[in-house]
Amino acid sequence: MLRALVVDDQADVRTMISIVLRVHRFAIIEAASAAAALQAFEGATFDVAIVDIFLQGTSGVDLITMMRERVPGLPVVAISGMTALDFVSQSPDLGDVICLQKPFRPNDLIHAITQACANSRRETGGALAQGAVV
Repeated sequence: MLRALVVDDQADVRTMISIVLRVHRFAIIEAASAAAALQAFEGATFDVAIVDIFLQGTSGVDLITMMRERVPGLPVVAISGMTALDFVSQSPDLGDVICLQKPFRPNDLIHAITQACANSRRETGGALAQGAVV
């Protein structure tokens, strides 16, 4: 079973994403803040992270950078309700992060996760997310 970390400060968004992923047989850990996400990240391994860009306190971009320092090539889907996702792809270290604008359909989320995992396999030579095809 694939493990996903879902980070969003809106409980309803986390719930919606978690329901979609559970239907696709993911094990889910939810976090409402960057601090909670880092704490969860310390105690477990994940096949993919879905991270809201605009979090209270620490930005999602900073969180992704911190997670990637610990696990290079971690598959990530960055989500946002605003069109600010462009700056994620402009960051040289985050060029392979898949961006998804809210609101999105369940199939869009699954497609983004599949694409993020494929990017990770290309970047790491298959070392991460092996078998992470949804």
